[in-house]
Amino acid sequence: MTNILIVDDEEPIRRLIGQILDRSNYNCTLAANASEAHEFLKVREFELILCDMNMPGQSGLDFIRSVLAESPDTAAIMVTGMCDPIIAYVSLQIGVFDYVTKPFDQNRILVSVASALRRRDLEIENRAYRENLEKKVKERTASLQESTEKWRRALEGSIRAMAFALEMRDPYTAGHQLRVADLACAIANEMGLSEKQTNGIRMAAMIHDIGKICIPAQILSKPGKLNEIEFSLVKAHPGIGYDILKNIEFPWPIAQMVLQHHERIDGSGYPSGLAGSEILLEARTLAVADVVEAMASHRPYRPALGLDKALEEISKNRGVLYDPEVADACLKVFRKKGFEFK
Repeated sequence: MTNILIVDDEEPIRRLIGQILDRSNYNCTLAANASEAHEFLKVREFELILCDMNMPGQSGLDFIRSVLAESPDTAAIMVTGMCDPIIAYVSLQIGVFDYVTKPFDQNRILVSVASALRRRDLEIENRAYRENLEKKVKERTASLQESTEKWRRALEGSIRAMAFALEMRDPYTAGHQLRVADLACAIANEMGLSEKQTNGIRMAAMIHDIGKICIPAQILSKPGKLNEIEFSLVKAHPGIGYDILKNIEFPWPIAQMVLQHHERIDGSGYPSGLAGSEILLEARTLAVADVVEAMASHRPYRPALGLDKALEEISKNRGVLYDPEVADACLKVFRKKGFEFK
């Protein structure tokens, strides 16, 4: 049964309202003022309060305002002998459902009470629906994030597997791609590239030499200088890498980065002789990191040239072979940030 609290300092009025509502099977409690009503509220919950506007002590408006602050699910109707649009407006602003003026008839009270209770039920149902919807959205978002993370780990695992497969054939470049990836990401961070761009650079760097998997191992591990034919085979590895990767739907232009990592901004690189902004910024970043790591490390055809020589190469050809912004960032991560290859 619905519990209704009737608050009015005029006994005949509150009894009349109580009788009207009792006959409609509402369970009514009568209070002569706000103080008495507060005592009833301590021991029972009421779905609806009908309250007089002007009462001794705490006014009806202040009483309803305090009740709704603590129990926002309570419906409220103001009952008053004053027909004041401003007071009616204020009542509705604080959350009162209706404003009934005296004298009133039985039907007016019954319609107002039924409407207030119905709106209360709808608001509670709507809130429950929203909360349930928000819960489902959070659950699905968490599930999607988990799936995305699993996909990311699987993708990175696949890329690492490809890198490992290449390094099994070419032990002299073991770790080269991972070291290039570390340096390229350090350069990207120094340049302020986005997280997405930096992640793409890391993934591309980890497999940038994947095309060498099609080059005979004896060429890759040959001591001494390569002849013209052998070198032409090695120079084909960016294009081969592109062909291997081009049909894989990465969230980054991995295949293009791999294809362009030997391009140079003056157009002297290979395989396409691209220049300047024709080369992806990510590929320009990868190119610098690749040159530095390669020069600083041992190769079958020569001993390591050392980091100083590598950085001298970048500084000397800044703006000629290598993007000046990338070159500056590379020099800074070594000379000012203390970057070291693992």
